Amino acid sequence: MINEKIELAIIGAGRWGFNHVKTALTLLPPEKITVCDASDASLARVAELNNNINMVKSLDDVLANDSINVVIVATPAETHYAIAKQTLLAGKNTFVEKPITLKSEDAEELLQLAEEKNLKLMVGHILLYHPAILRIKKEIENGKIGKLQYIYSNRLNLGALRSEENILWSFAPHDISIIQYFTGSNPVSIKSNGATFLQHDIEDTTLTFLSYPDNVHAHIFVSWLSPFKEQKLVIVGDAGMFVFEDTLQTDKLKFFPKGFKKVNGAFEKFDGDFEVVEFQPGQPLQEEQKHFFEAVLNDTKPVTDGKHALEVLKILEEAHRCLKQE
Repeated sequence: MINEKIELAIIGAGRWGFNHVKTALTLLPPEKITVCDASDASLARVAELNNNINMVKSLDDVLANDSINVVIVATPAETHYAIAKQTLLAGKNTFVEKPITLKSEDAEELLQLAEEKNLKLMVGHILLYHPAILRIKKEIENGKIGKLQYIYSNRLNLGALRSEENILWSFAPHDISIIQYFTGSNPVSIKSNGATFLQHDIEDTTLTFLSYPDNVHAHIFVSWLSPFKEQKLVIVGDAGMFVFEDTLQTDKLKFFPKGFKKVNGAFEKFDGDFEVVEFQPGQPLQEEQKHFFEAVLNDTKPVTDGKHALEVLKILEEAHRCLKQE
């Protein structure tokens, strides 16, 4: 269990908020958890998990409770800014699900507010807490693939269809956050194109190209019109390549000693057999919550802090602008 100094409120107990509640119960006693949701049905589901969890229907009840020092905002994206602003003003360390806000100027205001009040602001880019992603990051830093050259990701599925956001905003934040994490820099060029088939002005598929300093490039293909589910990430260097497929049941992460090297002025292909790369088991949502609580307790900087989230948001905004200029 996490230090008893943590007293948590989870705002929003819908599909993902409910997952946060289940995860929090593995880290905190139920008496240290408050769930806020206006829906009686949602609160009834929470009570079935553990009836010792505190339940309220109004955000005001959370804001007025001085014993609550951390909150998780798991409400629809369009509400993130207004709710997070209120929780920060109330002096509560705040975790917001992605995207942090829908406008970068709102995110900048939240960052400034958290800094002024000396509070932690963290955003739910959950894949940066996946043990496979952490392993890849470590191997990149150790030179396993040589110089990083190219990253591409495919995030495809059939549904769930959204009417409040397009596929770019729904799927791509995951991959943008990973690419930012691996490159450690911001793109110098962003291009995106897409297509709309089902709903007016809501793209169902997009392809986004990112160019980074030092000739590092990436592309992100996302679609909710796919006959199969695919979550594939490929990281290419001049000494080898990683492939991470989270939809596989086993052998999710592989290293391929493949590429080209110059021999006597000419390029020759090297093409060795892949090796399965093991990584420590772990639940990313649990690791993410633990990271947030520990940042609060130890006064450390979260990996997915407000600054990281703002960078991801600005990339999304520019990619969205490109889509609408087609």
